[in-house]
Amino acid sequence: MTAHDHDNDYQHGSDDVEVDFEADVAAQEDAEARARRQLALSQIRQYGDPVLRMRANEVESFDNELQMLVERMFLLMHDADGVGLAATQVGIVKRVFVFNHDGDDVAVVNPVIAKTGRDVESDAEGCLSLGPVRMPVERAVEVTIEGVGIDGLPLRLELEGLPARVVQHEFDHLDGKLIIDRTDPESRREAMAQLRPRLVLSR
Repeated sequence: MTAHDHDNDYQHGSDDVEVDFEADVAAQEDAEARARRQLALSQIRQYGDPVLRMRANEVESFDNELQMLVERMFLLMHDADGVGLAATQVGIVKRVFVFNHDGDDVAVVNPVIAKTGRDVESDAEGCLSLGPVRMPVERAVEVTIEGVGIDGLPLRLELEGLPARVVQHEFDHLDGKLIIDRTDPESRREAMAQLRPRLVLSR
């Protein structure tokens, strides 16, 4: 109880119950979100898995299998609180990645980086396949990516800022490259110090 009028004790009690209920609901939703994230991450290949170092193959069939793969990738991306996901990260060696662009989910099949701007910028990046590890990575600020949508129609996106960084990150995955390959030596050493214990535990 606070030092307010005692005449309002009953009302305050009601407010407290309401606040407690809202807090309980928020806590429950937070717990569910954490559980969904853990479940999603358990389905995403983690550092040390050889598939993450494989170069993905071109997609030749735009069929239901591709549609189902992309839908699964969208779901895992969101549940894992990611902004992008490559097919190799779910163990499928095909040139497909998904990302969220201004609130819209976009899938790019057989992507090609058609153009990169001259300006580059270094910023911290994380990866759903590298746990909590983050490190500085230099990327082009602007990029034009071409590919095909899951409907088989040509796709061309001119991106800058975070979306440009995301597609460059996911494009790297399709060539078997990770952010530890693009960071500075000191940051790589620090990242490896965090990643090696996980490798030992996973054996």
